[in-house]
Amino acid sequence: MMVDAKKNTSATQANTQLTINRIDINRPRQWLIAGINDFRSAAAVSLAYGLFWVGVSLAVTVGAYSMGLWHWLLPLVAGFMFLGPLVAVGSYGISRCLSRGGIPNMGDAFGAWASNTGQLAMMGLMMMIFFIIWIRVATLLFALFFGFNVPSPLELYSALFTTAEGLGMLLVGSLFGGVLAFGAFSISVVAIPTLMDRDLTFMEGIEASVKSVARNFRPMLLWAAILTGCTIVGFATLFIGLAVILPVLGHASWHAYEDLVGVEQGNDG
Repeated sequence: MMVDAKKNTSATQANTQLTINRIDINRPRQWLIAGINDFRSAAAVSLAYGLFWVGVSLAVTVGAYSMGLWHWLLPLVAGFMFLGPLVAVGSYGISRCLSRGGIPNMGDAFGAWASNTGQLAMMGLMMMIFFIIWIRVATLLFALFFGFNVPSPLELYSALFTTAEGLGMLLVGSLFGGVLAFGAFSISVVAIPTLMDRDLTFMEGIEASVKSVARNFRPMLLWAAILTGCTIVGFATLFIGLAVILPVLGHASWHAYEDLVGVEQGNDG
C-alpha cells in the first residue's frame, strides 16, 4: 500500500502542482505484477511492440557483424540501459489507454510520441547524451586494456573473462557504467510518462523524476535493479525474451509513474 507522508511539490502551470509521493519498499513488486496484467490485457499489441524492438536489436547485431564492428556489441547492449526509457514509450501509451478504459491498438503504441512531442524529444536528447558518453568511455577503456588491435570475436570474449586485462576492463566499465546508468535512471524514471500525461517541460519532468528517486531511494534502487536484471535476462536469451520483457517493464514503469507522481490543483492566491 502507499505510505501516507509529506509531499514535495513543484509549480507547473498556472494552478497545477506535481506531488511526489512516498512509497513502500514492496511497491516495485506490485508495479511488476501490474505490468504483467497489462501485458495480458493487451497481449497482441504488447507482443507486437516487443517483437518490433527484437527485430531492431537483431538487425543492429547482424549489421555490426557484417560491417566488422562486432566488438561494439557489448557496449551497445550495455548502452541499452540509457535508451530503454525511450524504447518503452509505446508501452506507456498502451498502459495509458488501458487505464482510461480503452482498447489499445498499435496507434496507441507507435503514436505515443504525439503527446507533448517537443518536450519528449528534448528528453530523448538528454538520454542520447548519456548514451554517447557511455560509448566514448567504452571506446577509451577498450583502447586502454586491449590497445588498438581488435582480436577475433572468440579471442576477445574469451579474454574478457579469463585474463587480467579483460576482467579489469569489465570491472572498471561496470563501475563507471553503473554510476552513469543510475544517473540516467534518476532523471528519466518517471520523466517520460509524466511528459506524456501532462503538458509540462522536460526540465519539470526531470525534476519530478529526481525527486521521486531522492524521496524513495531504497524502493527506487530496487526498481533499478529489477529493470537491469530483467533486461539482462532478455539479452541473454538472444533478444527473444525482450519481446515480452520490454513491454512488461514498460507497463510496469507506467504504474510506477501513477504511484509516484500526482497532480493537485492549487489556489489562485
